[in-house]
Order: sequence, then C-alpha cells, then structure tokens
Amino acid sequence: MRLILKWLLSAIALLAVAYLYNGVQVTSFGSALIAAAVIGLLNMVVRPVLVVLTLPVTIVTLGLFLFVINALMFWAASGLFGGFHVNGFGAALLGSLIYSLLGLVIEAALGGLFSKR
Repeated sequence: MRLILKWLLSAIALLAVAYLYNGVQVTSFGSALIAAAVIGLLNMVVRPVLVVLTLPVTIVTLGLFLFVINALMFWAASGLFGGFHVNGFGAALLGSLIYSLLGLVIEAALGGLFSKR
C-alpha cells in the first residue's frame, strides 16, 4: 500500500514541478505516473552505479556532484518517455531539485502515516 501511495504522490509531485517550472512539461496524469515509475527505476538501478563510478568527483566537490547525477537521472527519464519532457540540463537540474524537495515532503508524510507503533 505504501509503495502505491508513494508512486501516486510522486506523480502528483511531478505534475507540481511541471506547474511550478516551465522547463518541465508533463502531458497528463497518466504520463506523470509512467514518468514517476521511470524516474524511480532509474534511481534504483542506474544511480547507484553512477554514484560509485563518480565517487572521487563527489568527494572533491563535497557531495555537490550528486545534484548533477540527480539531474542526469531526471533528464534521462524524459528521454526514455515521450509524455514527459525536460528542456535541457539546466531545466533538469532545477526540476530535479524541486522534485527532490517534494519527495522529501512525501517521505516525511508517509513516514508519519505508516509509522510502526
């Protein structure tokens, strides 16, 4: 139940990013659902490999390179799916920052909702 709710809320967050920032476009809620799933899969499969491969750069930049990796995952998701479009790397960077902040809010809300007592 938690996974489905997080997926739905992530799709809503993606629609919010598209509403708040013109550099990101989402055509419909169905497209947002698919794009949220693609972003989640990329973050689960590709992101850990990139983090390990770029560890020296991440250490030198004191972790700031992780923002670049997040932007690349966001931008890659837009390239894999047609209903979700990002207007370049700068738009991906800002869009991924907004999406990550909304993701933190979602995690906090779900943590309180599904806390083990």
